[in-house]
Amino acid sequence: MPDGQENIPHLLNDLLPQATFYSQVVNRGILGHYVATASIVTGVYETFNNFASVPPNNPTVFEYFRRDRKRPATDCWVVAPSNGFARIGESGHRAYGPGVGAGVILPKRLLTAALSRESDHARYEHLLRDNYETPLFAPALAGTQLDLDRMADVLKLSVDDFSSHARSLASPDELSVYVAKRLMRQLSPSLLWVTLHDIDVAHSGTFSLYLDGIQRCDRLCAELWEAIQHDPEYASQTAMFILPDFGRDSDLDAGGNGFQHHRTGDPMSRTTWMIAMGPGFRPNVVIDRPVDSTDLVPTLGALLGFDARFSQGKPLAEVV
Repeated sequence: MPDGQENIPHLLNDLLPQATFYSQVVNRGILGHYVATASIVTGVYETFNNFASVPPNNPTVFEYFRRDRKRPATDCWVVAPSNGFARIGESGHRAYGPGVGAGVILPKRLLTAALSRESDHARYEHLLRDNYETPLFAPALAGTQLDLDRMADVLKLSVDDFSSHARSLASPDELSVYVAKRLMRQLSPSLLWVTLHDIDVAHSGTFSLYLDGIQRCDRLCAELWEAIQHDPEYASQTAMFILPDFGRDSDLDAGGNGFQHHRTGDPMSRTTWMIAMGPGFRPNVVIDRPVDSTDLVPTLGALLGFDARFSQGKPLAEVV
């Protein structure tokens, strides 16, 4: 909306002029963050309990990519915002599953493990809040995640340096982007998935914190693109896609709570957008036709050379 554009100057002024912009990306599935992200990752509308510690039922983009392209585990990573995303890297599909997915890094979990004294937790409390929607929810951790012992080897980062740098950051999303940049510099993975989560502070009902989250996310998206352009392994040969998992309830829907929640399933809560940018993509183009959030995985398949054979989506013709 016009009165909100001041909160996203980087998306509007820096990224959109370089991008193909899809103005109607529809999520027809369950509006919970983990299950909705799993639906985007698989290209299938997943139907499991959003708060269950389960893997996606269908093969993920990471499994398709690694199996079809015969890529090693170090070439595919997820940086996830919450411990509830611990199993996003690989599915429970019997033809794929354990061993062919992505490595998952949970920065909050790493930071918790790095804090040796309980008194340290208070100093990092702003980085450790794991879930804004159900604050008492503590998911069971399972799957394949990077642990503290491997962090120094993979990220070339000591526990002390990690903790020290975290102290200078304002939010969990800043910590996630810091980890993503370390991954890019040290391993140069071909496929990197970063999920930002600060905006979900909207569930607290505090509009000023929600705006802070939007503004921070806007800046961090631009920082990631800038990091890509300044890295010789990525510059001029890397595509970046940015999209929300879903929207928020309409202010006009009597059954909703406006910006605070996403419970009604109305068009505002289901319809978002996507930025696609990179070599060969048409800049400053707006696509107004409705597309599905499940279209991302087959689009990536067309670009990266893998077959998203179980996906329900279709490749987006404008960028493949």
